[in-house]
Amino acid sequence: MNILHAIRSFIRTADAGSLAGAARTLGISAAAVGQNIARLEAHLGVRLFNRTTRQLALTERGALYLAQVRHIERDLQRAQTAVTDPDATPAGRLRIASSAAFGRHVLAPLLPGLQQRYPRLEIELLLADRSVDHAHEDVDVSIRIEPQLEEGLVARPIAQVPFVFCAAPSYLADAGTPRTPEQLREHRCLLFRYPLDGRYLRWGFVREGLRFDAEVQPSLVSDDIDALAAMAARGGGITRLAAFVAAPYLARGELQALFEDNAADEAQAAPEPMRVFLCVSDRRDLTPKVRSLLQHLLAALPAAWRVDLTARQASAA
Repeated sequence: MNILHAIRSFIRTADAGSLAGAARTLGISAAAVGQNIARLEAHLGVRLFNRTTRQLALTERGALYLAQVRHIERDLQRAQTAVTDPDATPAGRLRIASSAAFGRHVLAPLLPGLQQRYPRLEIELLLADRSVDHAHEDVDVSIRIEPQLEEGLVARPIAQVPFVFCAAPSYLADAGTPRTPEQLREHRCLLFRYPLDGRYLRWGFVREGLRFDAEVQPSLVSDDIDALAAMAARGGGITRLAAFVAAPYLARGELQALFEDNAADEAQAAPEPMRVFLCVSDRRDLTPKVRSLLQHLLAALPAAWRVDLTARQASAA
């Protein structure tokens, strides 16, 4: 019996909740997964799962065993990386999790170039505006905005993306154009509700070096930024979009930017940028394939978005 294969099948089944789900992540048949688990149970002399026709659940001993072996596969990968050339050609599966909007608009167009440069990479992109567990979901690296940072992650800043406050010209013609953040309370505002905890993402500004949140009243709310952009373009009100989401709407004249001259005047309130981080669970997870992603992003992102990586590394609050 290949004990590592058996443990891998056990961990994937526990995470997926089914043999079929584990089989999909491992690229083998459900029957093979079941056989691996049966051999492991025979080797240990304990039952790891309670099985019914409709449910697969860990036994008490299975849960205890899972807690002890979960990190074996990752530790073996780290050990292999430690004794091989750190500058080796990136290869193998690179599973990337990203906030949905950044992944859709920024990462997705850039990843084909990374794969073409390193053909032995097998890249998988997971888009989710929720808390992604690196270990449980077998994620190598995640790209997160500041509200998604968590304690224990090693987070390296990679970009500061401008936020654009904007509205349709037709809305501004009817409701007037706000000149200060304080005037936003008088307008219909389209807000993003964060799926992780249901709160609204605040509209931050900086005036004379001091940060503050604009007081706003939600008119339309969504957990998808592209939906908010579409609603704003149809005259729904004022919304806040990352520059990469707003750009095509501004170019077509469907949206008009607000406060765009404020950044040059410290006495005026300028929109706080969106800070983006590349995150791993441990410094040892900065493997050649993860470093290749980091270097590719730093080279490909607009120069105006780049941040100095020699500055302090951010950690989750």
